[in-house]
Amino acid sequence: MKRSLRLLLAVAVLFVASGYSAAQSSPSVEFNAANAGPRSVEDLTSQTVPRDYAFAWQNLSQALDENRPGLLDAYFTGFAKSSLEQRIKQQAQSGLHVRYTDHGHKLNVLFYSPNGDLMQIEDDAQLEMQILDGGKVIQSQPLHVRFMVLMTPGADRWMVRDLESTPAPRSGE
Repeated sequence: MKRSLRLLLAVAVLFVASGYSAAQSSPSVEFNAANAGPRSVEDLTSQTVPRDYAFAWQNLSQALDENRPGLLDAYFTGFAKSSLEQRIKQQAQSGLHVRYTDHGHKLNVLFYSPNGDLMQIEDDAQLEMQILDGGKVIQSQPLHVRFMVLMTPGADRWMVRDLESTPAPRSGE
């Protein structure tokens, strides 16, 4: 009895510790739904969208770094998923891979459909991109990128359906 209790406690500690480290590696995401329309964003949605978007970027970064398109399955769908899978396939064929260091995202909801099945978001992202040949960094640069994002709800999470970069604002804008 004591042995099984200790084993259960050890498993619980490992579970909590692994969840803590995963949460630590998720990028920071600020979420502003004040300008959403024509529908207001519900409290629960205001919590789940930024959480799921952070997980999507975490999976995207790992998929690009390891050339593993299957990692996109959990948080990407539609055009975003197919175009990212193609990008990963092309970089794997070239022998290169991309590593992002994510310094955070500022999300601004532009549109939330009346029936709650589509959200258009502007993402102001701060990233560092490294291009690697094997383990050797051949280029590194900081990036300030603005993305237009379409997200749709899945069975138990919000998924990125489209992710398009747009020109980032200039300094002072």
